[in-house]
Amino acid sequence: MTLVYLVAGEQSGDVLGARLMAALRAARPDLAFAGVGGPRMQAQGLQSLFPMRDLAVMGLAEVLPRLALLRRRMAETVADIEAKRPDVVVTVDSPSFGLRLLRRIPRCRRVQYVAPQAWGWREGRVRRFPGLWDRLLCLLPFEPGFFARHGLAASFVGHPVLESGADRGDAASFRARHALGDAPLLLLMPGSRHSEISRLLPVYRDALALLRARVPGLVAAMPLSANVAEAVRDSVAGWPQPPILLAGLDEKHDAYAAAAAAITKSGTSTLELALAGVPMAVAYRVHPLTAALVRRMITLDHVAMVNVLAGREIVPELLQENCSPERLAAAAAALIGDPAAGATQRDAFRAIVASLAPTGRTPSEAAAAEILTLLDGAPG
Repeated sequence: MTLVYLVAGEQSGDVLGARLMAALRAARPDLAFAGVGGPRMQAQGLQSLFPMRDLAVMGLAEVLPRLALLRRRMAETVADIEAKRPDVVVTVDSPSFGLRLLRRIPRCRRVQYVAPQAWGWREGRVRRFPGLWDRLLCLLPFEPGFFARHGLAASFVGHPVLESGADRGDAASFRARHALGDAPLLLLMPGSRHSEISRLLPVYRDALALLRARVPGLVAAMPLSANVAEAVRDSVAGWPQPPILLAGLDEKHDAYAAAAAAITKSGTSTLELALAGVPMAVAYRVHPLTAALVRRMITLDHVAMVNVLAGREIVPELLQENCSPERLAAAAAALIGDPAAGATQRDAFRAIVASLAPTGRTPSEAAAAEILTLLDGAPG
């Protein structure tokens, strides 16, 4: 039986990995899977070598306290690959762990699914990429051109957000379930890492208090990510008016359909909201040391993916010292109170979403086809 070894390190990678597994199995029912993944990949039959949450950490200051654990998990993964001798290793996103893993494993077919964002920061990293993988699968349409300029082949397979169902929510059903009537609904999206929620939830709490004084009847809702659900519940339980907590994809997508606006951390969530047509402001905070280092290395004018793809600021970015309750409340109030502002964002979202689609198949099917082509040939 052909063995595909997948390694995902955070929630977004777990979603990508699960859809990839389903697409691979649909094309080749004989495939077996092993590796590291979260609940979505485990639902597809993966027995994770260790809890995926052990790898879900971002930023230098946040990584340092967990270096010993990360090194142990790296050694365990390398040893497992050496023992199982898979036909292909697929690292899904999480380049800090995944690319180090590809350097350490024995020679075999290797795929990096989600290109390292060297086009945005630390471009000099590309000098270390040749020989790391046999296939580089890109989610963004401009990435193959970037890597080609550095002599590296890459394939655009489309962005799996198009398969998320984020644009198929039922607003009326959500409002009826929660007895909202016509109350304005604000989404608060703090992320799926403990470091994110610890920094963003206090700001969201205070911004919401300010907003409720400006927007009568405002209701807030917050999606729950499995690996931080308990911490989020504990935190918001003490808020004066806790948000509706959204468990499960259907509930989250229904809330998207009902929402007037969102405050979201940067990342894939911005593309989900764009697909659903939800006007948004982007907020993010990291450890000050991490921020200082990133500012020295970043080459982008924007960090929100919708702004990167558009090449201009479509949605406001409120980062680090600008990520304050007052600024978040003002940005959200402007979106809720001005229909024209939301309409301008939605118009831009449509072009962005169209640019993310591959030709003739879903993104997961396109990624699976690249991997199966590699399996049918010889290692590159």
